[in-house]
Amino acid sequence: MRYTTEQIIEKLRQLKVVPVIALDKAEDILPLAKTLSENGLPVVEITFRSEAAEEAIKLVKANYPEVLIAAGTVLTKEQVLTAKNAGADCIVTPGFNPTIVKYCQALGLPVTPGVNNPMAIEAALELGIQAVKFFPAEASGGVKMIKALLGPYCNLQIMPTGGISPQNINDYLAIPNVVACGGSWFVEKSLIKAQKWEEIGKLVREIVELVNS
Repeated sequence: MRYTTEQIIEKLRQLKVVPVIALDKAEDILPLAKTLSENGLPVVEITFRSEAAEEAIKLVKANYPEVLIAAGTVLTKEQVLTAKNAGADCIVTPGFNPTIVKYCQALGLPVTPGVNNPMAIEAALELGIQAVKFFPAEASGGVKMIKALLGPYCNLQIMPTGGISPQNINDYLAIPNVVACGGSWFVEKSLIKAQKWEEIGKLVREIVELVNS
């Protein structure tokens, strides 16, 4: 199934949290996707910061079709195509690159570009983008900055990522325009490497409970 941008936003609004995942070994995604799904978070953002991304996306698509797959840290057209062919449902970029956005649009692939200032937001709006990633969230002024930006850009849908933690996630989610927050503390590389699926499961349950409390 191909999701529209609206369907993805709706799904993320329900989930509220997006696990941002960097993998060394593609096969680790299977127990991880299972753990996330079973504990109430059927979504992954698999970042192209590692060589394992393409294979990991394919494995999730084939084994957990109910899990929403975002390809993250996408920087080139080649990576867009690789992610699409592997089965990614959408693309997430760290910054605003009009070439990448237009390419995704030409492929009919939903894209959430990264922004942290009015100039990038205007450029995104110009290309019809309504949902953006606010990155790096905490370093760019966090909740205060988002509220300030929403003054002129009141219809923008936002996914803050970068510096999100259990301590501040609900402050972000309290802003109506915030769709979901990206985070990695509960899917840290060290935990994945050590195959601590039970510990990850516990952290996932805790965050799901926290954002729905």
